[in-house]
Formats: sequence, structure tokens, C-alpha cells
Amino acid sequence: MHFNISDIGKSVANLSKSVVDTATSATRNASDAVSHLVDGRKQLAEERNDLRSLLESSGDAFPGSDFRPSDRKMWMSELGPDRLRINQIVWPGTHDSATNGIGVPLVTRPFAECQTLSIYDQLAAGARALDVRVEQSRHVAHGIIKSYSVDVVLDDLKKFLAETEAEVVLLEIRTEFGHEDPPEFENYLVDQLGDVLIPHDEAVFGKTIAEVLPGRVICVWKPRKSPAPAAGSKLWGAGYLRDNWIDSFQPKTKFDSNMKHLSEQPPATERRYFYPVENTVTPNAENPVVKMVDDEIMPYARLFVSQAFAGGVANRLQVYSTDFIDGDFVDLCAGVTHALLEGEA
Repeated sequence: MHFNISDIGKSVANLSKSVVDTATSATRNASDAVSHLVDGRKQLAEERNDLRSLLESSGDAFPGSDFRPSDRKMWMSELGPDRLRINQIVWPGTHDSATNGIGVPLVTRPFAECQTLSIYDQLAAGARALDVRVEQSRHVAHGIIKSYSVDVVLDDLKKFLAETEAEVVLLEIRTEFGHEDPPEFENYLVDQLGDVLIPHDEAVFGKTIAEVLPGRVICVWKPRKSPAPAAGSKLWGAGYLRDNWIDSFQPKTKFDSNMKHLSEQPPATERRYFYPVENTVTPNAENPVVKMVDDEIMPYARLFVSQAFAGGVANRLQVYSTDFIDGDFVDLCAGVTHALLEGEA
């Protein structure tokens, strides 16, 4: 066997260059990642301070901010079903509503659980807009993580409706991203909810709660590939619940983007669709725990409403959603609704 010394030298040189290039690239990527992390944390600190300063300078009072329903379970009934119109309601909503208990505790649950209350407990606490994601086997899903059957959601909903007389619920059900539609799901929803469904009819927006009874549920079904609900059917199509999702873990960025998109909407009384604003932020690789990132924006739910009034766009508020809903969030939505009903806003 004969070796060409020159060729061997070239090969060694090329290999050395490749190793150096790889090491240089890895160092550069690591440096970029560290720089990105530092910049993100610096921006987060600045945005925290911006929100705190805004709260300190302007406060978070608004028309109806002192209102507290005597019973959150029946706050719509307290306001008067014969007076309260569908397009006057500021619906307290829950984001990823059916994720209580999802995943493995301490392993995947912190990255997927957006609510700790069951659907029934959310409704009893005052929530009136639900966001439920499903996959092909009719189980709740959040990303790749599956949870209980959607039967649990509907059973909780029916239990709540049976215990109340004039509370109306906006139920959004959609196929989770990355999953297939459950087969025959529209028929399943109609069979399960039957007479409590408020059929699709744009005139509903201007009607009082009393006028839509005995219907109790506006159900928006958003399949990925299956046919959308037909006009006039028992279910409502995706176009009747529109949003502008902002994918950011920075609280002031999300706050400002929510306000910008809200200001671009017509007043709620002039719309023929529901428009949600979500007082949440998105976990990221640096902080993937839902509750920890949400703590950056959840304390400013009232501030957002106050700023909407200050900016003259509070009449565009309609569905206001959060993770980990609590009584104060329900009260603020009921308070704005009360102010709108009484002509105070």
C-alpha cells in the first residue's frame, strides 16, 4: 500500500479546518443563545416596570369596577335576563378551559395546565365563555398532551345549566392544532346538548337573555378539515368567534397588542361575531411553566379594562379570557356588563 504524503497532509489540514469551523460555529451559536436570553430577561424587567408604572400613575378603576354580584354562580340572572342583551355582555372566559389535571404531575402538567378548576367549578365561579380543544378520539388536548373525554366537559356544563335558570354560556370547541377532527363531532355535540343550544342566527346578538331562552348555549364548532356548521344550524361556525392571538411571553408587549387589536374592532353592539381578548402570555423555552409566565400579566387584568375606558374603546370589550380564573376576574367582567346595562359606560 502506497501513501501520498501530500494527500495525507491535505486531508489532515481539511479535517483540522472542519473541526475549527464546527467549534467556532458552536461557540457563536452558544454566544447568540446567551445574548438572546440576556436580552429577553432585560426586556422582561423593563416591561414589568412599565406595567407597574402605568398602574401607579393611572390606577385601575373604571365604570363598574366596584360592582360585586351577590352570587357569581347566577350573576347574569342578577342583572336581569329581560334587560341584558347578548351584545352587552362582557363574558368572563377561560383559556384552555379543560386542562385541569392534564398531564403528569410535576412532569408535563406545569407546561400544559391553564386552569385548576373543573368546567363545572369554573361556571359556578362565574365563567361564561369556555375554550375547549379536542382531538380525534374526543379527548381534550393541549398540544401533544391528552386529557379526559369531552363527555366530562359536557356533563359539567349540563350540570351547571340544570342548577341555574338564565345563565348563558359561550362554548367554543375546536380541534387542537396538530390533531385530526373527531369523526361525526357536529352530530355528537347536537345530540349531547340538544334543546339547550341557541341555533345560529345573527339576530341573537341583539336579543335579551330572556328572548333566547330556553336556549342556554351558543356553541361555536371549529373543525380543522371537517365541514363547518351550516348557516341556521344548531352550531355556529368559526367566523363567529374571531381573535388576534399574540404569541409573546412579554407582558407589556401582549398588553399593548391586545389593546391595539381591540381598538380596531367595531363596537360590540355593532358586531355580528364574538371577539375575545386573552389576558395571558405564552410560555417559552426559558420559562415553560404556564403559571409562572401568567403571573407577569394576570395582576393587570383590571388595568387593561381601565385603559380601554381611558382610550375610548371599552365598548369593544366582549369576551375577556384568562388562565387560572378567579372571583376578581369574574367581578370585573360583571362590573363592566353592569355599567353598560345601566348606561354608565
